[in-house]
Amino acid sequence: MSGTSEGQGPAGVAVPGSIRPSVTERHNFGRTSSELRDYRAAFNAAQLAMAVVDHQGLVISANEALAALLGTRPVELRDRYAADLIDLASDARTWHAYREVLRGRRSRFRCTRRLKHPDGRALWAEVTVSPVPDSGTVLLSVADISDRRELRARLRHLQMHDPVTRLPNRALFFERLTAALESSPYDQGSTGRIGLCYLDLDGFKAVNDTLGHRVGDRLLAAVATRLAECADAGGSGRGGGHLVARLGGDEFAILVEDSTGTEQVADLARSVLAALQEPFDLAGQRLSVSASIGVVERAVSGTSATGLMQAADTTLYWAKEDGKSRWTLFDPERNAHRMTRQALSSMLRPAVERGEFTLEYQPLVGMADGVTRGVEALVRWNHPRFGTLTPNRFVAIAEEDGSIVQLGQWVLRTACRQARQWQLDHPDVPPLFVSVNVAVRQVWDSDLVADVAEILAETGLPAHLLQLELTESAVMGSAGRPLQALQALSDMGVHIAIDDFGTGYSNLAYLSRLPVSVLKLDGTFVRGFQDEAHANPADETIVQALVELAHRLGLTVTAECVETSGQASRLRRIGCDTGQGWLYSRAVGPDRIAEMLGAGPCPQPATAPG
Repeated sequence: MSGTSEGQGPAGVAVPGSIRPSVTERHNFGRTSSELRDYRAAFNAAQLAMAVVDHQGLVISANEALAALLGTRPVELRDRYAADLIDLASDARTWHAYREVLRGRRSRFRCTRRLKHPDGRALWAEVTVSPVPDSGTVLLSVADISDRRELRARLRHLQMHDPVTRLPNRALFFERLTAALESSPYDQGSTGRIGLCYLDLDGFKAVNDTLGHRVGDRLLAAVATRLAECADAGGSGRGGGHLVARLGGDEFAILVEDSTGTEQVADLARSVLAALQEPFDLAGQRLSVSASIGVVERAVSGTSATGLMQAADTTLYWAKEDGKSRWTLFDPERNAHRMTRQALSSMLRPAVERGEFTLEYQPLVGMADGVTRGVEALVRWNHPRFGTLTPNRFVAIAEEDGSIVQLGQWVLRTACRQARQWQLDHPDVPPLFVSVNVAVRQVWDSDLVADVAEILAETGLPAHLLQLELTESAVMGSAGRPLQALQALSDMGVHIAIDDFGTGYSNLAYLSRLPVSVLKLDGTFVRGFQDEAHANPADETIVQALVELAHRLGLTVTAECVETSGQASRLRRIGCDTGQGWLYSRAVGPDRIAEMLGAGPCPQPATAPG
């Protein structure tokens, strides 16, 4: 090659090893031959592999280090395309950036390339291309960074793997999960689906507490080995196998990329349970362990890592709640119910303050004369999103989160105020008592006796017109504070009723020691009277025995769920004192109860209202 190529710059620029510029031209730029020899010597002796490349990409000169790296001599590299020597044209982005530097449109370019050493080993090289000022050429340097990459890989492995089990840790698991969810469902070989088995060991804490953390760590490592064997036997995913990871503590996850369906992931969960049921022999220590597994399988499209893990965590909780040592499949309906419960729980306390609750009242009617003796206050939640909710939708939630105390106080105060108002509005009619349901948590978490005394004083309702209902399971066997509270309320004149009597395992001998005045027979007994044509004599015998027992203890009996006149007749014949149910009235607003007070005895139709 001779002369100067277009864009090469002034010919007199010193270029080590170049055959083009003359000594005279170099001196025109203030370079002496001695300086040029020094530059050329330094270029050739440098340990960094280098080459000078013209604007067309041809090598003008190369040093000994680059020649040795490529297994040849410097002279044999001259006039060859540098991009071919170090594989710069293998991808479009790198090739474009390299060409931009050659054309002077970019000041610097750096990339990493995997090259083959003359001795056959692969090496990683960092390639840097930058212009030589005022020359129209570029300097290409190639640094062997294999050791640096190996060190970085080791550090990454330590960073991304659990030291106890040597499994991928939480960070690597989520990295792989995110990559799987971001992949296109149209990739070759992809099913567009993903599966996850999320598990933890049942009772692992007891192993650590009794045998020590060293044994616990050995157990975790042994479990990890069996999980990996199950994952390998369960098929291969895009990454060469299902990913098994330890997420922390005794929690593990098996990621099934490109799942073929729910059955594949369920089979994997079954195999894991079976594998873990075999005892572990840990240095002479024989241990048995079980696991609970949450299984989720779904389409990749529309699924996020957060959503998938939330579903898996919820399903794992179900597996434990259902009895442990099992796998449970994610159920959208069950999850929707759980989400509804959570939504209701978060809104309960504010709902009381916003006045979203109302009371309806169901009459308690004398069986002998049909006269309304009292009413049961039943709370309703006028939810802005879910509409009117009955107590079975939210009372259990309120008991769990403690908001039942605040709600119960509101119900008690509202019911007592309303009962007093009926008494004032209808002075010629015997006053109605009001029956209010009380949760056992109200006894434990608040001073129920003080609350009742304050509300009675505030509303002016006589104590004997208030009846508090507690479920059989809450009352029977009560001791300590609950029993003391019930006794104090009874001494105050308040009536105590046992609701749903006969559904639990009552200690009948204990019944005589409770300050109870009323038994409310559970509706299951009364429903047994419904088929009058084929009446079961055993039902009537049981109810009659309960009624006689209550009367001998000085208690009155209320029958719930009375729906037909036939039921009412049989209950009246047996000796029930009062009845409650659709035969007399559904739960109604306070205005309707006021109308009933002026209308006399409740009608008793032959059938329940439709």
